[in-house]
Amino acid sequence: MKKLWLALTTFAVLATGCGSAGTAPADNGQAAGQAPAEQKEETGAKKRIALVLPEKIGVNPFFQQMDEGAKKAAEEFGVDLKTIESTDYGAIEENLRVAVAEQYDLIITSSFESEDALKKVAGENPDRQFAIIDTVIDLPNVRSVTFREQEAAYLMGAAAGLATKTNKVGMVVAMDIPLLKKWTGGFSEGLKATNPNAEFLVNYVGSFNDPAKAKEMALLQASQGADFINGAAAVGDLGVFEAAKEKGFYTAGQDVDRTVIDPEHIVLSQLKGTDAAAYETVKAFVEGTFQPGVITYGLKEKGVGVTYVTHESATPLNAFIGQEVIDKVKAISEEIVAGTRKVPESF
Repeated sequence: MKKLWLALTTFAVLATGCGSAGTAPADNGQAAGQAPAEQKEETGAKKRIALVLPEKIGVNPFFQQMDEGAKKAAEEFGVDLKTIESTDYGAIEENLRVAVAEQYDLIITSSFESEDALKKVAGENPDRQFAIIDTVIDLPNVRSVTFREQEAAYLMGAAAGLATKTNKVGMVVAMDIPLLKKWTGGFSEGLKATNPNAEFLVNYVGSFNDPAKAKEMALLQASQGADFINGAAAVGDLGVFEAAKEKGFYTAGQDVDRTVIDPEHIVLSQLKGTDAAAYETVKAFVEGTFQPGVITYGLKEKGVGVTYVTHESATPLNAFIGQEVIDKVKAISEEIVAGTRKVPESF
C-alpha cells in the first residue's frame, strides 16, 4: 500500500550511487556533461532506463522494493538503469526532466506524489515512453501499473474475523480519502464474511507520517476492547506497533513482511509486490511487449498477498492466528483467484 506505505524508517539505504533531487549523476562514471549520443555509443545497443523515485531510498520499503526489482531486471536483461531519488516532492518534476534531457529510453516513476509532474512532463514529450507504478495516468505514452489491494485487505479482514476473541477489531488509517477505501472497504468486507458479529473500529490519523497520533488511535481502540488492530497509517504504523507492544494486542503491517520486527505482536502483513511490478515493466520494455494503458496486479498475478496465506514468512506463525485460520483464509484466497468469490472494486 504504498501510500500507506510512505513508510518505515527501519530499512537501510540501498543504491549508494543514486542521484538526489535535481541531480542526475552520469551512468558508469561518465561525465555529467557527456552528450546523450556519446552515452548511447559507449553502451552499444543496451536500453537505458531511469527510475525516478518520489523520495529517498530507505524511508519507505515500498520504494526500496521497487528499486530492487528494477535492478534485478536490469541485471538479467542487460539494461543500463539509473535510480534518481527525490529529496522532496517538489523535485520530482525536475528529476523527470533530467531523465528526459539525458534521453533515457524509458522513464519509470511511482505513486500519487508523481502524478502532476508526470502528466506535465509526459504530455510535453509525447515521443518518450513513461511508466508509473501504483496510480493511473491517462496519456498515450504512459503505462500505469496498479494493484487490487482490496483483495489482500479482504483476506486480512477475514483472518481478523476468525482470530478475534473479543469480537472487536480495529484499523488505524492514515486519512479518510477515496484512495484508502481499498483497505478499509476490503478489510471490512472480509471481516463481515467470516464474522458478521464482529465490531469494526476505524480511526483516521489525518496524515501519512504521524506515529504519535496513530499510537493514540490504537490505544483508544484497545481501550474499547479491540484485540486485533490493523495498521494502515504509513509511517504511523510505527506508533501502532508501539501501542501493541505496550498493551498486548495484536496488529499487522503493510507492503513487506513486518512480522520480523515483533512477531509476538505483529502477526500478519499485507503485501504489495512493487518489486515485481518494476521487474515486469523493465522486462516488457526490453522484450518489446511494453504498451501504454493500465496493468493491474492482484492475488491471481501474485501482486498482492498476506503473509502465511499467499506468501511464506521467516517468522513462525503466531498462535493468535493459528494454522486453522490460515487454512480457511487460503481457501478464501483460492476462491478470489478462481473468480467464485468477488471482492468489490470500489467501496
